[in-house]
Amino acid sequence: MNMTSLRKAHLFIAAKLCVLVVGMFGFGYLMVPIYDVLCDITGLNGKPSMEASAAPTAEMMEQEQREITVEFVSVINSGAAWTFKPTQRTMKVTPGKTYQTSYLVTNLAQRAAVGQAVPSVAPSSAAKYFNKIECFCFNRQDFEAGSTKDLPLVFFVEPDLPRSIDTITLSYTYFDIGEQGASVPDS
Repeated sequence: MNMTSLRKAHLFIAAKLCVLVVGMFGFGYLMVPIYDVLCDITGLNGKPSMEASAAPTAEMMEQEQREITVEFVSVINSGAAWTFKPTQRTMKVTPGKTYQTSYLVTNLAQRAAVGQAVPSVAPSSAAKYFNKIECFCFNRQDFEAGSTKDLPLVFFVEPDLPRSIDTITLSYTYFDIGEQGASVPDS
């Protein structure tokens, strides 16, 4: 190879590299708006589609119309001097919405008492979709002799509850934990 052809080959490679550098810069510069458009369309990277939020999908509308039955059950630990019952036995709820109910507890003993409720959800597969925002089961309750309390429960059912579940049973067992310093079983 002579010098002229070698020089031409080097210039050709240098020109290719310059075009490659300009192309890479252009590609990197254009990727930002292309990426934003892709994220808007697909909802990737936490950027929700503006169209999806403007018009509810059929699935979202169906979920809003879906009703679940929540049953409330109360059990008293044997030998305890209490009355314990829900103010409502059942409630129709829409997943994703917040609801409030309560349980009435009366200390029938002639002495002050301390009680605590332990919850249970059935079917067990529904437990992770049933969320208590405020619950009397979170704390021990102090009662004077013969006193009654209306204990609140605020909850919601997550919208992604499997379609196969249409009834959830929330059961509380109430324990007298004051007399012997007894501990409540883990829920």
